[in-house]
Amino acid sequence: MTDHENVEVVRRQYAAFEAGDVDALIGLFSPDIVHHVPGSAAVSGDHRGPEAVLAMYGKLVEMSEGSISVVLEDLLSDGGHRVIAVHRATAERHGQNVTTREALMFTIVDGKVVEVQDFFTDIAAMSRFWS
Repeated sequence: MTDHENVEVVRRQYAAFEAGDVDALIGLFSPDIVHHVPGSAAVSGDHRGPEAVLAMYGKLVEMSEGSISVVLEDLLSDGGHRVIAVHRATAERHGQNVTTREALMFTIVDGKVVEVQDFFTDIAAMSRFWS
C-alpha cells in the first residue's frame, strides 16, 4: 500500500471510532493487532487482538458515560508503514472534564492496523483521569 492509502486507513479508523462502528473497526484491524496505552490507568497496558482492543475502546466509552469524543487534527506519514495521528480528545468522568491533545502512531501492513502506540502530553494526568 502507498503512504496515502495508509493515511486513509487511519482516517477510516477515526471515523469508525467516532461512529461506534464496531464492524468497520474490526475490518481495519489485523488479527494480531496490539494497542499500547502508557501509564497506570484502568485502560493502560498492551491490548492484544481485535477483541481486546475493542474492549478497551468500550471501556473508555463506558467510563466516560458515552461522553468521549476524538477529533482528528492531523495525519503524518513516514512514507512507509507508519502514520501518526494527532487528535483532540474530550471526556467527562465523575463530574470532571478533560480536554487533551494526543497522538497515536499506527503501523499498517497490507491495509490492516497491526500496532497502535498512544502518546500523551501528560501521562500522569491521563492515568488519574481514567483510574
